[in-house]
Amino acid sequence: MSSSRSGFITGGTWCVDHNMVLPRWPEEETATRILSANAQGGGAGCNFAVDIRRLAPEIPVATVGLCGEDPDGRLLRGVATDHGIDISRFHVDPALRTHRTMAFTSAENGRRTHIFEADASDHLTPDHFDFDGVTARMLHLGLPGTHARLDGPWQGDPSGWVSVLKKARAAGLRTNMEVMSIPRDDLRRLILPCLPHLDYLVVNDYEIGAFADLQTVQGGATSVPGVIAALRRVMELGSMEIAVAHFPGGAVALDRSGGVQSHPSTRFPQAEVKGTNGAGDAFAAGFFCGHHRGVALRDCLAYAHAAAAASLRSVDTYGAVESLESCLALATRTGWRDALELGAA
Repeated sequence: MSSSRSGFITGGTWCVDHNMVLPRWPEEETATRILSANAQGGGAGCNFAVDIRRLAPEIPVATVGLCGEDPDGRLLRGVATDHGIDISRFHVDPALRTHRTMAFTSAENGRRTHIFEADASDHLTPDHFDFDGVTARMLHLGLPGTHARLDGPWQGDPSGWVSVLKKARAAGLRTNMEVMSIPRDDLRRLILPCLPHLDYLVVNDYEIGAFADLQTVQGGATSVPGVIAALRRVMELGSMEIAVAHFPGGAVALDRSGGVQSHPSTRFPQAEVKGTNGAGDAFAAGFFCGHHRGVALRDCLAYAHAAAAASLRSVDTYGAVESLESCLALATRTGWRDALELGAA
């Protein structure tokens, strides 16, 4: 990354996660007990920003978002302030209700289920994004499928997301987009028009397969050669300098020259997994912390896995994320999985 700029600005989803741990996800027409509950910040704009500040406090972070003047909105602004995040571009509208998510985690397997009311997020538009005077290196933007106005066409652009990305690049920012695992057709409709306006893309195996219209996950198992093929196809569709896909066993990165780097994930004990909520955000934050520090691409993947593994120790999105050095020490203690078999893509 260019040394003339420093830090990140995040934009998009800021929501309150009402985290609830259940014994297991219930079947329909049944009831279950909530074992524990708390409320914390969530969403791509929040999680990445907080993770960066926890992983590498020397890196400045600002954000763009929209919330209501309600208890949830005050909670979110407090989270940002407590972590030293610049909220001078964070908008408050008293007429709106802050986006809230019911985030259920199964104690049986650590898997998550999200049910949300977007409200304020549905009213976020490209007009809320003002990059004048921003000296950050990169915009981290998300989440398509969660913002009604941004998901739709905007002033001649196929979506408001495209308009924001174009504004960011015109202001000298590099761009990355965070997505969530919504249906494949929705992912393709929302993301493919954004690819020519992205400098980076960090997603999971299902998502990269959806963009490329390839099957990368079958029977719950990731095809690493399939992921590489999907990365190559998506790189052809976009302008990314680097594209990364992660999955339970590891991650693969492809650069613009066609070079491939890979790194296995950690052997984090399943018995210690409290929840996977926010692990993808932590992975992206770890990756870009490494990239911001100028480390080699393979080491960026190691940073990413270490941050993601640390996040698994909490049901919320960022509560267990510590400094990069602490996360790497945890990864060293748990050990790394075997090297990935890249095969023939």
